Amino acid sequence: MKKFLIINPFGIGDVLFTTPLAKAIKDNHPDSRIGYWCNERVRGIINNNPDIDKIFALSRGDLKKIFHRSRLEGIKRFLGLLSAIKKEKFEAVFDFSLEHRYSLISKLLGIKKRIGFNYKNRGRFLTDKIDIDGYNNRHAVEYYLDLLQFVNIKPGNSNLNIFVSQGNKVKAKNILIQAGIQDRGLLVGIAPGAGASWGQDASLKHWPAARFAQLADRLISDFGAQILILGDITERPIADTVINTMNNKAIDLTGKTSLEELIAIIDKLHILISNDGGPLHIACALNKKTVSFFGPVDSKVYGPYPPDAERHIVLKKNLECSPCYRNFRLTNCLRNRQCLEDIDVALALSAVSSLLSKKENI
Repeated sequence: MKKFLIINPFGIGDVLFTTPLAKAIKDNHPDSRIGYWCNERVRGIINNNPDIDKIFALSRGDLKKIFHRSRLEGIKRFLGLLSAIKKEKFEAVFDFSLEHRYSLISKLLGIKKRIGFNYKNRGRFLTDKIDIDGYNNRHAVEYYLDLLQFVNIKPGNSNLNIFVSQGNKVKAKNILIQAGIQDRGLLVGIAPGAGASWGQDASLKHWPAARFAQLADRLISDFGAQILILGDITERPIADTVINTMNNKAIDLTGKTSLEELIAIIDKLHILISNDGGPLHIACALNKKTVSFFGPVDSKVYGPYPPDAERHIVLKKNLECSPCYRNFRLTNCLRNRQCLEDIDVALALSAVSSLLSKKENI
């Protein structure tokens, strides 16, 4: 087989988790052609990936929004998407959607080998599948790589892959210059939001914004750090809380960059401090040091990958109810997010200090 399609309609982290699979395919079949069907919001994650030859950035969720605006536009976009995928004549698809609609469409488009996970019998249109109740006790990346067995490929390097174009490097440099950032000293990124794919439940994954402010102040006073506040426009209220609570000045880039520009800016950091979410996984893919906060989600499954204590520290409080996000379902929190609330600023500062004390710093 020479033509493969990867389907993943989820967020930044999930898409990055599939990049080792794409690389394994290319390493084993250098002349293969790989298409990627994702949502519009995450396209920038794979735009410059040399393993991906064609991107179809229009998920079911995107189409629902378009249909809400205009039924005619929605029909045109959907038919255009189907036509574009069919023209590629894919021979196999890796479907990470965990539902039946994408594999049904793949079948109707003539893709004969359909590979994925059978969750709650939603894999009924798959030809090759692994039965799962959820992802437990090992990382999602490792679950994804298991699917390569159906095309007789052994996984190789499992690092997440992300690539920054020269153009975006220049844009990032100019953004930092205009913001008054000096090209010297410690540059720290703080993502006090993150978790956009959770929608209105994203706040359940957030360490308190006021503590991010206190931590940022300590990094400025103790290390002379330059602080960047990062996030998209929907996280404006969180960023405002951090900035207005700080005693010192931070550079606010919230909602002021494209996704690809954000990636290039993270590439310039010495360390990123973030909740569980897309910026964290971007930093991991760029081999940056990270301190992250995990509450309802199991860091064994969705945390920094590959795990590396020299580069990544996960802060969490293990309660008897942790993690409360299991088998792709979130249970009601009866303890007012104690798993995050119990992480104090001193612990976070100690984690950052520990990573900064290691080699490869400024």
